Amino acid sequence: MNSSVGGRKSPVARPGDSDSAESNGSIGTAVLGGGPAGLTGAYTLGLRGKRAMVFEGDGSVGGIAKTIEFNGYRFDLGGHRFFTKMKPIEKLWEHVMGDQFLTRPRLSRIYYQGKFFDYPLTAKDVLGRLGIWESGLCALSYLWTLRKKNKKADTFEEWVTIRFGRRLYDAFFRTYTEKVWGIPGSEIRSQWAAQRIKNFSLWKAAMTILGLRRENVTTLIEEFKYPRLGPGQMWERFQERVEELGIPVVLNHRVTQVKRKDKHITGIVVRKNGDTTEHAVDSVLSSIPLSEVVLSLDPPAPPEVQDAARRLRYRDFCLVALMTTEREPFPDNWIYIHDPDTRAGRVQNFGAWSEDMVVPGTTCLGVEYFCFEGDDIWEMPDAQAVELAKNELARIGLIDADKVIDGVKIRVPKAYPMYDSQYEACVEVLREYLAGFDNLQVCGRNGLHRYNNQDHSMWTAILAGLNLAEGASYDVWSVNTEEEYLEEGEVVDALLDVEFELVA
Repeated sequence: MNSSVGGRKSPVARPGDSDSAESNGSIGTAVLGGGPAGLTGAYTLGLRGKRAMVFEGDGSVGGIAKTIEFNGYRFDLGGHRFFTKMKPIEKLWEHVMGDQFLTRPRLSRIYYQGKFFDYPLTAKDVLGRLGIWESGLCALSYLWTLRKKNKKADTFEEWVTIRFGRRLYDAFFRTYTEKVWGIPGSEIRSQWAAQRIKNFSLWKAAMTILGLRRENVTTLIEEFKYPRLGPGQMWERFQERVEELGIPVVLNHRVTQVKRKDKHITGIVVRKNGDTTEHAVDSVLSSIPLSEVVLSLDPPAPPEVQDAARRLRYRDFCLVALMTTEREPFPDNWIYIHDPDTRAGRVQNFGAWSEDMVVPGTTCLGVEYFCFEGDDIWEMPDAQAVELAKNELARIGLIDADKVIDGVKIRVPKAYPMYDSQYEACVEVLREYLAGFDNLQVCGRNGLHRYNNQDHSMWTAILAGLNLAEGASYDVWSVNTEEEYLEEGEVVDALLDVEFELVA
């Protein structure tokens, strides 16, 4: 089989067919980061027979999508569904995981004003819990906002209010969103809502509730795929595939400098356990935070570019995993906590994701606290954080605190690129500057400073890898920028011609 991109075909290389990196001691392409984007980019390079090496600063692959192992339990850093309308990505996932890829039912709810609401919404649930009077007021609020339906929304608050009404925004969006980002909804740019909520609105929700409409809006999917041992299992398999293609994946190696001569990358400096090593490279594919790759350039980028990089912000979070002898304290995969008196923003039930991730007869809950590095929750001692999470979940009726038998706190830096009031201008400065480099590509969530899901992060990495491997000029930045899913646009019709001849 041939691989095809935009109608152009080229043979898929096999291990041993790779081009040499000349005689200058180059390692080929340096892939920065061993998360979904970095590994996918390396896989693309390997299939094209290109020499490369993956550098991951952590002790395991997967980035924020890795799986943590602790005292016989496995848990995510958040929950990672595997759902996509991109058929090549779906095919790749299924090929890599085989019979280890489970189909899981989705069940999630919202905790609001002492009640649990089904999410997605159902008519009986909304009317029964909000009451006819409040439901009517929400409907009137939405109708009132229809007069502004053609108004351009610049902020998250405006975007949601136009589509759901002010009353529902205040009830179901404000508290949770401000927990996630740590800033008011009026300071969050509308692009985040356009990417995360997509083409969902109160009207579409109402049609779904009444059974008059059913479409694959991501917000409404009823089942998804999931690796039996957590998402990290997927990326461990990808690591194996990449290494089978002759590309080493080295862990605990953090890139500290990216050497350049004008707009051409010549090498990288890598630190491990305090020791540094310099490697000559032919090119760089970076999935590490956009600000980091720009600020690591040597010689440094121009002052205005460095300033833009420093003004990009990230939201961090802490996951507190609680192990409990309650086999099923609640049936949901996850619950959103829209309660201003509860610091936790969301709680995962990993036994509901896969029974093989927990000790039989027990389960593990992941309690998520969104914060900034240096906040009190970030600095809080592990034992104190476990007590906080246990007491908060018990107070709102999710668990019996006396049945919690263990717990651990995990800090996750730079988990989410922030869409604050200055991010768009900063990203544009960095994008324009990096476009001048002839052998540097950025991709993935943090590499583009864009809140992508795994499938779109992988897609950007495929395009970036092809740009380096084939001298192509695919626009990595165009992926997932429309308010509708990118797959619904004409541009993706061409991109979906990509097919890998997968390595058996």
